[in-house]
Amino acid sequence: MSILDVTLDVERWMTPLRWRSARSRLGVGYDRTADDRMTLTSQLQSMLDAGVQRNLFPSAQAVVLHRGARVFEGVAGDAQPATLFDLASLTKVMCTTCAFMSLWNEQKVSLERDLSAFFPKTPVGRAQISLADLLYHRSGLPAFVPFFAPVMGAFPALFSPSCPAVIRAHARNEVVEAAKSTHPSSARIATYSDVGFILLGEALSKASGLALDALYQERVAAKLELSSHFRRLSERKPIVDPIASTGATRPREPAPGQENLWSIESHPSIEGEVDDDNAWAMDGVAGHAGLFGTATDVAKFGQAIIEELAGASKLAPPTSWQVALAPDSSTPASTRALGFDTPAPPDSPQPSSAGTYIGRLPPGAVGHTGFTGTSVWIDLAHQLVIALCTNRTLRGRKELGIRQFRPQFHDAVVESLGLVS
Repeated sequence: MSILDVTLDVERWMTPLRWRSARSRLGVGYDRTADDRMTLTSQLQSMLDAGVQRNLFPSAQAVVLHRGARVFEGVAGDAQPATLFDLASLTKVMCTTCAFMSLWNEQKVSLERDLSAFFPKTPVGRAQISLADLLYHRSGLPAFVPFFAPVMGAFPALFSPSCPAVIRAHARNEVVEAAKSTHPSSARIATYSDVGFILLGEALSKASGLALDALYQERVAAKLELSSHFRRLSERKPIVDPIASTGATRPREPAPGQENLWSIESHPSIEGEVDDDNAWAMDGVAGHAGLFGTATDVAKFGQAIIEELAGASKLAPPTSWQVALAPDSSTPASTRALGFDTPAPPDSPQPSSAGTYIGRLPPGAVGHTGFTGTSVWIDLAHQLVIALCTNRTLRGRKELGIRQFRPQFHDAVVESLGLVS
């Protein structure tokens, strides 16, 4: 499918929304009546349905909160409201960044703390990389390394659902040791890095004395009342709620740009296991990926961030969140805050997944995307949270129509609510 096909299809549903937005800007009365809410619901639902019909994704959930109130909830395709989605890199903000905030608040870690304190006598420990460098994605570590490839070869029992827990533990340790042995680039530029967040998750685990999934549950999920969770492979948790499938084989097919990086015989994928191969080799628990959840829970997380900034202090005080959510001003061309992303400038060669309007007013917006087709954006000025969960990778990793769908969906939400400034 071409980008033009996606754009034309979504444009069909956005035209009435643009008229209502223009009506608001021209000063014509705009009251949030029951009819308006029905129009909002029908338009956004139509966009989700169109995404399924155009094969952008097989299933989708979306939830929109405005000033704490739910103004839209929809599902499409095979999804139900309780369907769990692999949240992929939303793990970076929901688990790892928030775990850092909690530990930072108790002075168990700091932004300046060097990796040598956690991983002495290793390449990353000798590279003068701070926790801030990892959070801001400016450490010089690569975006991706297929740590899983040699591990899958060394431990073929991993492909069996009855693989002993001790083998999964050995495999996980091999991945962590390989990550610690990564040689970073001397150029400290803005480079989004899974490797950095794998290491960050392990550093926070050491600082807390807890396994990362236990750290997340105790320090983040329990305090923010989130139901999103890791699915540790060695625990063999039964599947209670439906889980949206993201792929049929293990390892997954290479993503664009990852071709020829490994050569491993593929095995059938087991339902309910994490999509990311590095996280899979880490027993499903990693700082960069591994959480499963619903759009409802992702939106709840977004609302919690707004409330933290307003003084809830369940994880950290507002002063710490003000630091955390501000873009990194010391790294050229970076849009990164601590863990979170911020909208790219309008003249950026890479348009922001946030769309045209989110974050336009101070204090801006923060958000993140996930490779499986998930995202959350939080407009701080409008107290607007948009959570979108899809399993677009089931159509193949080369299906990138989600890149056009996300910003168009976000723009439709803002326009329909009359929040265009």
